[in-house]
Amino acid sequence: MLEKLFDLSRAGTDIKTEFRAGTITFLSMAYIIAVQPVVLSKAGMDPGAVMVATCIASAFATLFMGLYANYPIGLAPGMGENFYFSYSLVQGRGIPWRVALGVVFWSGLAFLGVTLLRIREKIVDAIPRSLKNAIAVGIGFFIAYLGLEESGLVRIKGGNLSLGNLHNPGTLLAVVGLFIIAFFITRKIKGAIFLGMIITFLLGIPAGIVKFHGIISKPPSLSPILFKMDLKSSLSLSFLVPIIAFFIMDMFDTIGTLIGVAEQAGFIDKEGKMPRINRALIVDATGTVFGAGLGTSTVTSYIESATGVAEGGKTGLTSVFVSIYFVLALFFYPLIQSLVGGYTWKGDTVYPVTSPVLIIVGAMMFANIRKIDLDDPTEYIPSLLTVLGMPLTMSISNGLGFGFISYSLLKLVSGRGKEVSPVLHILALLFVLKFAFL
Repeated sequence: MLEKLFDLSRAGTDIKTEFRAGTITFLSMAYIIAVQPVVLSKAGMDPGAVMVATCIASAFATLFMGLYANYPIGLAPGMGENFYFSYSLVQGRGIPWRVALGVVFWSGLAFLGVTLLRIREKIVDAIPRSLKNAIAVGIGFFIAYLGLEESGLVRIKGGNLSLGNLHNPGTLLAVVGLFIIAFFITRKIKGAIFLGMIITFLLGIPAGIVKFHGIISKPPSLSPILFKMDLKSSLSLSFLVPIIAFFIMDMFDTIGTLIGVAEQAGFIDKEGKMPRINRALIVDATGTVFGAGLGTSTVTSYIESATGVAEGGKTGLTSVFVSIYFVLALFFYPLIQSLVGGYTWKGDTVYPVTSPVLIIVGAMMFANIRKIDLDDPTEYIPSLLTVLGMPLTMSISNGLGFGFISYSLLKLVSGRGKEVSPVLHILALLFVLKFAFL
């Protein structure tokens, strides 16, 4: 049944590989289960209920992605959008969280509308191949930077990036885990990432770096936030800018993530198009609408999905396993916390089990740089701006903006404007307006 549903043989994979890939993907993005309640509690929302909403919304959207789009991509409430929700809208503008959830709902509905009209699909198709590969490389840099920061190897001090505290036992364990995984990869050991993560976890327990929090707990109630969004108050001109802001953040973050993961997995065809892209975008938009009803901020595709792809995930069966883990997390939250939890030493918190995975996957995605046309300055200059823009501004969307604007401008001034799709020129103009006014 699974073979027929996901066409595993044609994709060159099997159930065991998809299971392993799903496990790695989930562990790489499971931090959101702990982070989301903390962020949305700043908006006055019940943290226990937010945890439940996060797990259910993530499970639904990821399962939908696997069954409908057949892609190994996990979805969950997005980082960035959740901070905008709590700190900019609720705390910054004094908007009640119920109204803010309504804003998220309407932005998701707008997503769904433009997706059904295939507008977002046309945007993806309009992005040139060099920029598609630059997006993959940029996301790789972004993921690797997050891994370096979460491992404690690098830190931001006084606004400057510097070497972290290498005396931190958690950082040392992360370095050990990094080299274990790298060694397994160089030796072409199957399941290198998963095996390396488990060994790192087991090494951390007797060292006191990994803390065991238990196995099972009862899920909190969802009722404090379930269907509490205020749709009437949020549908007014005064909330048009926040709706547009959510729309722009999610649209381009999602497009960037899908392209980056697709390039890494080899899903992009010879014409530079991603098959079933519209289905993936429909899933993303539906996830946001569904999540708002449950009581959580914008649900989006996760760049951490690249970890599962690196482990061999090729089909939607990977996503099905991820969704099952999110459901189990409702009851096994203490165990999940043990696997993905942080270690604090002298006020410095690191994540020694998951951070090496991010660094390794970032390195794997870096390989896409060889597919960029490095002989044409109108291709490699925008590609460089895209690559550097993502990690340095901590935003996939900003990296896309740098790339689109520079690509369109350089082609125009070099007399080669006709090589660029009109859609890309329009996107470049929209990003100019975004940077100017949002």
